[in-house]
Amino acid sequence: MTATHHAAVENPGVVTNILVVGIGGQGIMTAADVLSQAALALGYDVKKTEVAGMAQRGGVVTSHVRFGQKVFSPAIIPGDADMMIAFEPAEALRWHSHLKPGAVVMVNDYPLKPPVVSIGLYDYPEAPLVQLAASAVELHHFNAGEAAIELGDRRLVNSIMLGAIADHLPFPPDILEQALLNRFQRKGEALTELNRQAFMLGRKAFNRTSVQ
Repeated sequence: MTATHHAAVENPGVVTNILVVGIGGQGIMTAADVLSQAALALGYDVKKTEVAGMAQRGGVVTSHVRFGQKVFSPAIIPGDADMMIAFEPAEALRWHSHLKPGAVVMVNDYPLKPPVVSIGLYDYPEAPLVQLAASAVELHHFNAGEAAIELGDRRLVNSIMLGAIADHLPFPPDILEQALLNRFQRKGEALTELNRQAFMLGRKAFNRTSVQ
């Protein structure tokens, strides 16, 4: 994805790099799309790429989102990610080498093992969050799946995770919220309101997250 909006851009020359990682079916690509649309609305040049392995069957999914005054490549190089939104703990650990020192990492700490683990091809890492906490990142984690169940729909995890990261982005949270709601408005008022509640629940959950 490459697009440019013509509004004024703050902080010219600065590129923000966000990794969105998890398991197929968790809404990783939707979350990355919403982040991209929010950045576009503010006039940033945006590039996005994703890699999906059996996404519909629970395979691993990764999306790179980059935005700034001018972005030349969609790929985030190792050691250059400013933040990571991880929908699954082991996937957060797997991508930690792409993070800058001090990067913000927001993790849904409910483990969801991909098929390659379930069939015995790979072992699930022991205590992935403990290993992440030992690295030089700002780690936040909470059970977004449990929060989604509170609202009655597990599919709301991506909206909750977007709410949780909203206060760390280089633009106001309401810009991200509006980009999220725009995605659902044509599907009806009830679904739009449910995702608004999920976003706000994520922001509240962030204030209760464990920080390592």
